[in-house]
Amino acid sequence: MTNLIRTASKGKYSKEKAIALKELAIKSIGSSNRSTAFELQQTIRLIQSVQTEIDALDNQIKLVVQELNTPLITIPGIGYTLAAIILAEIGHIDRFSNPAKLLAFAGMDPSTYQSGTYNASKTPMVKRGSTYLRWAIMQASRLVAMRDKVFSDYMVKKRSEGKHFNVARCHVGKKLIRVIYYLLKNNTAFVPQV
Repeated sequence: MTNLIRTASKGKYSKEKAIALKELAIKSIGSSNRSTAFELQQTIRLIQSVQTEIDALDNQIKLVVQELNTPLITIPGIGYTLAAIILAEIGHIDRFSNPAKLLAFAGMDPSTYQSGTYNASKTPMVKRGSTYLRWAIMQASRLVAMRDKVFSDYMVKKRSEGKHFNVARCHVGKKLIRVIYYLLKNNTAFVPQV
């Protein structure tokens, strides 16, 4: 324990600190109080019950998404829960005539600022539209960028341009929305590019 403390503290603490921690642990761990033990057991049972409900809900989500046979599941990094959120928020893809309209619905289109001949070059996302879809796309963009080479390379490219991680992730999300639009519109599976 002394070596572990010395290494973790980079030499700041030594054997004396290890002995003090050991004595504190002996005094603090364990309780013979029946009411505290009962309360702890009750809390553990409650957590297990809630976890059982979460597992049942996850299974229902998986069954529904499997029944829909959506091409979103073929995108690496998008699981049943994210696919369910994306599908629920988009609804029917025919509501959108092009990917730009889906991008605007997600609130990920860039805002514009112009005055006279001045056009701002760095403007934030609009953030109108579906908050849940935007959240799901941002989560999926991080996961897809870790699992697909094209999206990963795109993320690296945006980062090499000096963009903040979240800005680069937003660009990946915009690319992902265009891919999702194409897959849903044509009902085709995602094919990784080499």
